[in-house]
Amino acid sequence: MRQGAIKATIDRVVSLLLIFFLFPLMLIIATVIKLDSRGPVFFLQRRCGLAGEEFLMYKFRTMILGADGFKDTLLSETDGPVFKIRNDPRVTDIGRFLRRWSLDELPQLLNVLKGQMSLVGPRPLESVEMHGDDHWRQVRLSVKPGITGLWQIHGRDSCRFSDWVKYDLEYVQNMSLVLDLKILLATTKAIIRKKGT
Repeated sequence: MRQGAIKATIDRVVSLLLIFFLFPLMLIIATVIKLDSRGPVFFLQRRCGLAGEEFLMYKFRTMILGADGFKDTLLSETDGPVFKIRNDPRVTDIGRFLRRWSLDELPQLLNVLKGQMSLVGPRPLESVEMHGDDHWRQVRLSVKPGITGLWQIHGRDSCRFSDWVKYDLEYVQNMSLVLDLKILLATTKAIIRKKGT
């Protein structure tokens, strides 16, 4: 069995097990979000997957209803096409807690189970966020996007677009099951230490 096939099998088996065991927690989170503020429980957005094929990515909603309408009034803190801002005023109190512990990402296990994402890989972005570096775009779209990756454990606090590019390229060029395991373990440690926002 090729490494890619093994990785895909591991992704589906692990995501199914995690969904099963974490379902009570996800149900509690969904209830709290619904009680905390107006709006849907989930945030759905079209992201680019393998070979640029778009899919609906799932997350728990962490922002106020209509947050996209306020995006143009905010100034991104990155030096590239990806929008990123610390202390985003659109984020709810519950949303801030979910982001701090990366709990808002749990619904993406469904994307992994459906084969649209992997547990580890470059973060899925909107097509408009991948302008400015054609080589980076081509390389990151040659693999499935992931829930976590090198950028999440090394460059998450950085606002430099060049760091994002560097870690994406490094991951794709050195992909292996061992590297994936190291990233998953490092991600767990980073969450426990409450690293990043």
